[in-house]
Amino acid sequence: YMAAPAMQQPSFLLANLKMDSTTKPFLQCCQELVKVIDDYPSKELHLIFPWLVESVFGSLDGVIMGWNLRFLQACSNEYNIVMDFLNPSGPMMKLVYKLQAEEYKYEIPVSFLPGPVKVSIQEGVLPDCPLLNNKLHFPLSGLQTLSLALNPFEYYMFMFASSLITPKNYPLGQHVSSLDSAYFVLVDTYLKYFLPTEGSVPPSPFTYKRVRTVLSLVSRAPSVPFAGYGIHSTSLLKRHISHQPSVTADPAAQEIWRSEALLQVFVEMWLHHYSLEMYQKLQSPQVKLVLLQYRLSMSSMLCQPLTPPGSGTLDTYQEPFTPTEEHVLVVRLLVKHLHAFSCSLKPEQVSSSAHSHTSPLEELKRVVVQRFVQQKLYVFLQHCFGHWPLDASFRVVAWVGYIQPWRYTGEKTNPQTDQNKGVPEKWSLFVQENLLMYTKLFQGFLNRVVRTDLVNVKNALMVFRVAKVFAQPNLSEIIQKGEQLFLEPEHVLHHRQHRCFLTPGHGGSFLSARQPVVTDGVFRVKSHVYGLEGQDCQYKQMFGTELRSTVLKLIQIIDQARQTAKKISDQSVEVAANNSFMSWFGMGSPDLNYTFNGGEVDDTGACVKTHEFLERSLDYLCQIFRLNAGQLSQLMATLGSGQDDGNSKQLPDCVQGENGLILTDLGRMQVINGLRRFEIEYQGDPALQPIRSYENAILVRLFFKISSLVNERFGGHMDALCSRPDFLGQLGRHYLASPEAMADGRRRSPETRLTVERNRRPRLSLRMLASYRTLLMLLLLYLFGALFSFGPMSSTLLILTGGFAYGLLSCPVWR
Repeated sequence: YMAAPAMQQPSFLLANLKMDSTTKPFLQCCQELVKVIDDYPSKELHLIFPWLVESVFGSLDGVIMGWNLRFLQACSNEYNIVMDFLNPSGPMMKLVYKLQAEEYKYEIPVSFLPGPVKVSIQEGVLPDCPLLNNKLHFPLSGLQTLSLALNPFEYYMFMFASSLITPKNYPLGQHVSSLDSAYFVLVDTYLKYFLPTEGSVPPSPFTYKRVRTVLSLVSRAPSVPFAGYGIHSTSLLKRHISHQPSVTADPAAQEIWRSEALLQVFVEMWLHHYSLEMYQKLQSPQVKLVLLQYRLSMSSMLCQPLTPPGSGTLDTYQEPFTPTEEHVLVVRLLVKHLHAFSCSLKPEQVSSSAHSHTSPLEELKRVVVQRFVQQKLYVFLQHCFGHWPLDASFRVVAWVGYIQPWRYTGEKTNPQTDQNKGVPEKWSLFVQENLLMYTKLFQGFLNRVVRTDLVNVKNALMVFRVAKVFAQPNLSEIIQKGEQLFLEPEHVLHHRQHRCFLTPGHGGSFLSARQPVVTDGVFRVKSHVYGLEGQDCQYKQMFGTELRSTVLKLIQIIDQARQTAKKISDQSVEVAANNSFMSWFGMGSPDLNYTFNGGEVDDTGACVKTHEFLERSLDYLCQIFRLNAGQLSQLMATLGSGQDDGNSKQLPDCVQGENGLILTDLGRMQVINGLRRFEIEYQGDPALQPIRSYENAILVRLFFKISSLVNERFGGHMDALCSRPDFLGQLGRHYLASPEAMADGRRRSPETRLTVERNRRPRLSLRMLASYRTLLMLLLLYLFGALFSFGPMSSTLLILTGGFAYGLLSCPVWR
């Protein structure tokens, strides 16, 4: 059955539900939907299902908002109603199972799939994706209007997963979704229900007539030709689909088909946004096989008749997609649960992987991380490393969580004792099979850190946490051992027999327990690296000479940032103490660069300041790369000898441009890490600078108008007076020109030549009379004059005379 619109009785039910959704309260609508789901037969529910799912999750094009699950908080009145309705055992899932029993299908246009999959299908190339097996529907209008025919469960999960990444025009004021939103809680609930760490997946309340497709358990017929990448033929694609047999899955597989369906949908929709070239290289079985055979020197004869490997790299093409922080948080939740799910495998079944009595759920636990997630997550993380902003929000990227599966074993651990305990040796196999996750992504992290403001406490905390992870005892040794296995000469493998991993693309399945067990560490590491990076990858060792120089540079930057943060921390105490009293008189420091935002809470719950995080990070980096105290002291001494005490007062490294100074790369590094800085001060017209807290706003505006009138009327006379070379000219320049014009030409920060010329014009400024400090001083002088029986006029003349005499004595002509 296909989801085609009906013209008879079911349309009447759909019309009534649509009308009720716009006129009745939300609670009443949900109650009526529950009654409809219970009372109506599948034949009528079948046609309201697409509308209902779209009403809940929103449309794929973002026009229909749905129930706004991403912004629905627990404090909302509708929260409990929504969670009860969408619960895995709730009415909505009951509707899904009811329709699933009748084998209805619902269409999803291919244009709403992730970019690489969409382009491949539209070009007539079938992606090697289990989610697409037997699901492509060919309309008469051609490949550009292809669609997927999904069963009710797949359709529901597809719409649910798509709502996370579909751009929508949300109302103003709704911008951030917290971790307790309805969507985030539902993702966690579905993962725990369909991928349980204890027990099995609860059975469906309805019996299926026939299960035609179980995602990863359906094997291709070996004789069916595959339309590989590079063969853009529509007929091949159609022939491949039409020749796929309609098989009935193994009855034991029905236990986990929903688990696999949910996992495939989540992975394809959330992690499948990266280079099209890389997608082709990763997904084509021919290319995958050729890469292994070529690089491992297994057999040159087997490589010749096959399609040559693709030459695309990650830098060739990138889909215009940048994940949001909410998207990455959901991916992090997925990664953490899959680790917990995998670690819940019973020990006796880990040691007896080839036994036939192992249940499908236990087999899924064994292979779920490596077979389902590793490839796509690696490329997704690389995309994040290259496109994420250089700020502390990068901490949400699900990298550190993936490379620490031992944290999700379910054992209760103390953070302090766990840090000293180290990484168990049994996890060396995982590290070897995920070597690039540790080495190449760590190098990408270093490249980000050297361009990050480490004086910022959140950035310092991020560096501290990553360094702490890699400093765990045994981890650096395990990583280094994996690199040594990869660097073993390839001629050592000539004598080995031909081996390859069976995947669904090679006639196997994700859960096949009868695959050849690859125990060779060299083969394992090389196949992992070449499978992800391609045959022409240039591997850079994490513990090699080239990266070591980068680490030493980072240590210097961290130490410089530590000194700056320590100085700011010390000065902030003094500034805060001074400002608390002097600010009443307008005499507090206006420089906001010395403000300090305190500290952050570390893993033990203690509040730690920036320089303390950086000190610990230095210690951890020395542990990771085995730098002793002597080497570190020599490095710091070299750094200190290259700097003098006056460096903090110098300008950053700049070059003179047409409109002022331009920072060089060295200057940017100096500014980012607080080594040097421009003294931030107002360099525009002093009469137009913002009104200060120690000034009277009314008087500032009044004196500005008076000064403007005088300057406009007598501006020419002022210019003539200040241009004279005699004593009167000197006196005029002292009273009428701005202090900036009297400076020795030294500029403390870049400014345009136009600004400089405008500020050098002589003018009268009465703004100082609007200062509360000046007003208080004048009041005291008048009171002092009254004590000696001087009237207001006499006091005014004395004040003007005294001011003129002071200006006369301070005039440069006397110096």
